[in-house]
Amino acid sequence: MRPFLKVVSDKMNLTIRQLEAFREVFKSSSISEAARVLNRTQPAVSSMISNLEEELGLALFERKKGRLLHTPEANHFFEETAALLERLERVTHTMKDLAGLQDGQLRIACMPASAQFIMPRLVADFVQDKPQVKVSLMMRASSVIEEWVASHQYDIGLAETPTPNNALKISTFELNCVCAIRHDDPLARQQIITPEDLSDKPMATLQEGHPTLVATRKAFSTAGASLNPRFELRNFQPALKLVEEKLCYCICDPMTASSYMDYQKGDPTLVFRSFIPRVALSVSILQSSQRPTSLLAEAFRNILAESLIQMNHEFG
Repeated sequence: MRPFLKVVSDKMNLTIRQLEAFREVFKSSSISEAARVLNRTQPAVSSMISNLEEELGLALFERKKGRLLHTPEANHFFEETAALLERLERVTHTMKDLAGLQDGQLRIACMPASAQFIMPRLVADFVQDKPQVKVSLMMRASSVIEEWVASHQYDIGLAETPTPNNALKISTFELNCVCAIRHDDPLARQQIITPEDLSDKPMATLQEGHPTLVATRKAFSTAGASLNPRFELRNFQPALKLVEEKLCYCICDPMTASSYMDYQKGDPTLVFRSFIPRVALSVSILQSSQRPTSLLAEAFRNILAESLIQMNHEFG
């Protein structure tokens, strides 16, 4: 008869190594084979099985003529152990993928200027070798992006710089605006455009009160030039079509300029020239200050920051 093992304690203290040893012994019915698979000594495996039986308070194997026979209890325990170890291996694999940026979900909210080309391009490059990563990419107004990130609905936001907010970690970038001009316009031959060059010429601008329009007005006023805002728009992207049609000029942010150059491959109708004095669009990468950022989101945040800096150098 099988010996009955008394439960020593109500509290179990099973280890993963004990369960792995049991699984291998059960599969092979051999201590020596299990020791080989586990790369451990036979006495170590035998000790783990004995300790496991003592913890459980029952026998898992009968030893007859040098062979190990499974007890009925061992059959049941194997099913539970196999399921547990398989689940643990899946979790371990998933966590390794997360650490290696190969798995997880990335939630990004971005302002319109970056939504059409810049952000999709960065996301595409980022996930190219990460087939398990899922991405939510939403375009919204800056005020909505602030709320989403602060309430943890999104991991990263790119928005116009908000007022200080204890719920947000804010990384700010001052993007130098450039002047959009048709390639065949006489002003296109200049590398720098000034308010005097655009005095009284029709302009496409953002709505009254927007910081870029306020800064543009100040630049024109300081230079004694006359600003003529013919078109008032919500964002700069539609302004570029108006410039293409020879209806106006536009002092726009470099994200809009970069998006245009992405779209107009080959022989673009517009060129972009530096505008002096500087008119800046202040944008910020937003993250929650109330909870840690995932490794995946932090890696993308760094790529986004590098892209903004590079863009500023290229067009500013």
